[in-house]
Amino acid sequence: MKEITFNNFYQLYQKESLSVLDVREVEEFEALHLEGARNFPLSQLADTYEQLDKTQPYYVICKYGIRSAHACQFLTEKGYDVINVPAGVDAFE
Repeated sequence: MKEITFNNFYQLYQKESLSVLDVREVEEFEALHLEGARNFPLSQLADTYEQLDKTQPYYVICKYGIRSAHACQFLTEKGYDVINVPAGVDAFE
């Protein structure tokens, strides 16, 4: 699984337009999220992942990195290019 540290991710995020998937639940996402991030809750990912574009990379975040790791594993198996951000939104707070 590809990973990037939160600091490296955040530096890229500030300079480039990245496709960020936040796999926290809707309530968590609404309380705090990175601008431009799309909410794809892990609990619903099996039903919604086909909305994603297989031709672009996605940076996957959650609160601590556990759910994002699960989401990355799932999406990788489905043929998506994903990069896990292990520290997640917790590092941003």
